[in-house]
Amino acid sequence: MTRLRRAIGPVQLLLYGVGSMLGAGIYGLVGKAAGVMGGAVWMAFLVAMVAALLTGVSYASIASRYPKAGGAAYATQRAYRSSWLSYLVGLAIVCSGLGSIATQSKVVAENLNTLIGLDFGFTIAGASAEVMVLAIGFLLLVAGIVYRGITESLWANAICTLVESLGLLLVIVVGVRFWGQADLFEVPVSAANPAGALTVGLLLQGSILTFFSFLGFEDMLNVAEEVKQPERTIPLALIGAMVLASVIYMAVSITAVSVVPWRELAEAPGPLKLVIERAAPWFPAVGFTLITIAAVANTALVNYVMGSRLLYGMARQGLLPSVLGRVHGARQTPHVAIAVLLVIVIGLQFAGGIEQLASATVLLLLLVFAVVNGALIVLTHRDGKIEGCFNAPIAIPAAGVLICLVMIVGRVQQDDWRGPAIAAGLIAMILALYVLTRKSRRAGGVRRKTRHALATDRPPPSRNRPDRPV
Repeated sequence: MTRLRRAIGPVQLLLYGVGSMLGAGIYGLVGKAAGVMGGAVWMAFLVAMVAALLTGVSYASIASRYPKAGGAAYATQRAYRSSWLSYLVGLAIVCSGLGSIATQSKVVAENLNTLIGLDFGFTIAGASAEVMVLAIGFLLLVAGIVYRGITESLWANAICTLVESLGLLLVIVVGVRFWGQADLFEVPVSAANPAGALTVGLLLQGSILTFFSFLGFEDMLNVAEEVKQPERTIPLALIGAMVLASVIYMAVSITAVSVVPWRELAEAPGPLKLVIERAAPWFPAVGFTLITIAAVANTALVNYVMGSRLLYGMARQGLLPSVLGRVHGARQTPHVAIAVLLVIVIGLQFAGGIEQLASATVLLLLLVFAVVNGALIVLTHRDGKIEGCFNAPIAIPAAGVLICLVMIVGRVQQDDWRGPAIAAGLIAMILALYVLTRKSRRAGGVRRKTRHALATDRPPPSRNRPDRPV
C-alpha cells in the first residue's frame, strides 16, 4: 500500500504552523480587540497565548507520541476507545476546515476582483457572478497544488507565509517610531466598568476574542505522517510557531494603538490598512491588498491540506469509507480525499450561510480541544511516559480542559443564538450520520480495522511502567 511521503523538515513545519495561525484573522481582529481592551489590547493577546499554549503543548505531546494523520481523531480513538467520539471529533474538525476554506475563497475572490475589475452583470446564489467564478477558480488552484504533493504545498505555504509576515513586519517597522505615544494600560469606560479598570473579567473577555487568532496550530498534527523525525520535530515546530506568532501579534497590537487612537481603530473596517495609511502614506494601497490575498489564500491552503489528511487518517482508522484512504501512486497524496473536499467546498459556494457555519465551528474546535486535552490525560495515565518522546506534565492538559470549557461558556455568552444553535445542529447531524452508517462500517470490518491500527501503532515500552496492549 502506497504511503504518504515524509518530506517535511523542521523549518518547513515551523512556517506551516506560523502560516496557519497568522492567516487573515489578525488583519481585522486588532480593531475588534481594541474596542474591548482599548490600549491594553496587547495584554489580551498575551493571556490568549498562555491559554492557547496549554492546548498547544498537549497537541505537541500527542503528536510526538502518536504521529498519525488522523491527529485529534486518532488520539481520541486511542484514549477513549470510542468510535463515535472519534468520529465526532474528526468530522467537527473537517466542518471547521470546510467553513474556513469556503469563506476564505470568497474573500480572495473579492479582493482579487478589486484589482482586475470584472463585472458580469448578474449574480449566482446571492453573490456576484465574477466573485463566484474567481472563488471556484481559486479552489481549483488550491486543490491542484495539494494534489501535486506535500512539497509543493509547503513551498506555496512558505511563500504566502513570508508575504503575510512581511505585511505584519511592515506595520511594526513603519509604526515603531510611534511607540510610547499611547497609554498601553488604558481600557474603555463602560456601564459595567465605570472606573475604566483593567479587571480580570475584562482580560477574560479580550482573551476569548483574541484566542481565535491562534487557531491553526492544531492543523500541524494532521501532517504528522509526512514529517521527518516527527517525535522531535513536531513539538519543537509547534511550540516555536505559537511563540513566534505571539510575539508578532503583541508587537502589531502595540504598534496599531500607538499609531491610531484605539477608539478610531475599533471603528475602522480595515484597521491595519489604516495604520499603514497613517504611518506610511507612501505605501501603495494595492500592495496591502496583495498581502491580504496572500494571507487569506495561505489559510485556505493549510485548511485544505489539513482536511484531506484528516479524511485520509479517519479512513485508515476505519471511521470513513476506505476509498478516502487511497494514496496516489506517483504523487503520494490522498487524491480521493482531495477531490471529495473540492466537490463539497464548491457546493458550499452555492449554498450560502458560510459565515454562520464558520462562526459555529469555532465552538466545535473548542470542544475538540477539551476532548484532546482529556485524551492526553488518559493516555499518560495508561501508557506512562514514553522515552524519546515529548511528555507534557499532567497539569498541562488538565489546565487545558478547564481553559477550553471557560472559553466555550464565554463564547456562548458573547455570541448570538445562531452560533451555538448551528454548532449543536452540526453535532446532532454528525452523530446521526454515525448511527446511519454504523451498519455499513460493521459490514466493512471497521472494529477489526480500528483495533488492528491501534495495535500496530503502540508506543514504545516505557521505563516507568510496562507497555500494555490496547
